[in-house]
Amino acid sequence: MANPNDRTDDIQMDASSLSREEIYTDRRFGTLRVLVPVDANGKQDPSRPTVYTGEAQIMTQVGALPISFEIEADSLAAAVKGYGAAAKAALERTMKELADIRRQQQTGLVIPQAGGGGLGGLPGGGLGGGLPGGGKIHLP
Repeated sequence: MANPNDRTDDIQMDASSLSREEIYTDRRFGTLRVLVPVDANGKQDPSRPTVYTGEAQIMTQVGALPISFEIEADSLAAAVKGYGAAAKAALERTMKELADIRRQQQTGLVIPQAGGGGLGGLPGGGLGGGLPGGGKIHLP
């Protein structure tokens, strides 16, 4: 079967959903990206809404983590004003998602119980015994 990524004859841009991207920054906290809808001639399309997104980075133990978030606004001034609240909400969501990921990774460990037989106890005399050490996992 052919790989769908090998087909290049149907790659086309959608002229009805073009946007011009404008980037604004205060060079301190973050960046605002404004997607201004345009028609195929590059003229602003007032029938579609302008989209305002914010970008910021948070420092983690493994480096900078970029976060992006949409800002509900109808003008650049309103987006600038709403940046802080939207960034805070995005940061809280990101921190919650990171905590959920950590929790999922921690609960993915299988910890054998003391005397639980580990690999053994199969009917018919299979691998009997179990793992020594009382079933506790010690991490360095």
